[in-house]
Formats: sequence, C-alpha cells, structure tokens
Amino acid sequence: MARPRPFDPQRFDVGAFAAAGSKHDAVIGVPALTRLSGAVMPTPGDVAPADIHWRVGAEVRKVAGGAAQTWLHLVASTAVTLECQRCLQPLLEPLAVDRWFRFVASEEEAELLDEESDEDVLVASRAFNLQALIEDELILALPLVPRHTSCPQPLPAAIADEAAEEPASNPFAALAALRRRPQ
Repeated sequence: MARPRPFDPQRFDVGAFAAAGSKHDAVIGVPALTRLSGAVMPTPGDVAPADIHWRVGAEVRKVAGGAAQTWLHLVASTAVTLECQRCLQPLLEPLAVDRWFRFVASEEEAELLDEESDEDVLVASRAFNLQALIEDELILALPLVPRHTSCPQPLPAAIADEAAEEPASNPFAALAALRRRPQ
C-alpha cells in the first residue's frame, strides 16, 4: 500500500485533495513569501516577523446535468507593517483573505468561464502552487494607499505651514476673467 505524500503547498494535487474532501491548516512566515515581504516594510531586528495563518479545504460539487466541479476554499490572515502615506510612519495593517476558487481542466475552459462568470476560475494541476496563490491573494488584499485613520504624530511643521499659506484657488476664477474681457 502506497504511503500518502506529505502535504506540500508548492506541489499541491487539487483534484486528489478535493476528491478526499480534505482540509489543511498551516502557518508560514511572511519572509518566506518574497513578493509579499518585498511590498511591506522590513520588520525591526528586535521584532519577530509576522506569521500567516492559513487554512484550505476542497470539495467536489455535483452539478445537475453537468460534470462535477472542483472547488477550493482559502482562508488566510496576517498583519504586515506598511508606511503610512500621510505621516510616513509605520502602520500595522491586518490582511484577511476568504475566497472560493473553481478549478477546471484546461486553460481554454478557464478563460471561457472567467469571461462568462464572476467566479475565480483556475486550472487544476497535480502540482499546483498553493503557496503562490496564498501570496497573490494577500498582495491583492494590501491597501492601495496605506494610511492611519488618525496619524500618531502630527505632520512635520514645514508641510503644515505650506498648506496653511496657500490660499484655496477658485477653479471658476479663470472662467470669470475670460468672460469679463472685451470681445
């Protein structure tokens, strides 16, 4: 009898995992995901890097009048340090992912279904890189413009003074001046 292969998120057999109705929980450090760790601020030397807690489950769903569908449910969470775009100070940002993915047999089928529906459709493989999918989803969860709701320190005085000195310009003043000119 063959021994079951150990779980490897970089060589993940989606079909076999779904057929067994399996679930798996794991923890991985942010530094192990190089693209994500490159998008966040480095962790100070005296602070341990954040961990990513993730869980994956898969199932095969029967469809009336059609072929069964393979679905994967991914849940991941962590907290990363970003730079606030207002005060330029570190900002601890929680990230959370909770997504379902449908798997199909070919790239052509995935493209067709992706155009027709709102589902996330991926191509099934016996060596699917689940770790890359987790990293992709966490990168997509990053805020476009990270900033504190209320910055912990006041803005530098030079920036605040410049903002106070500039009078607000009226966008219609130029139009009014054109209107008053003699023809």
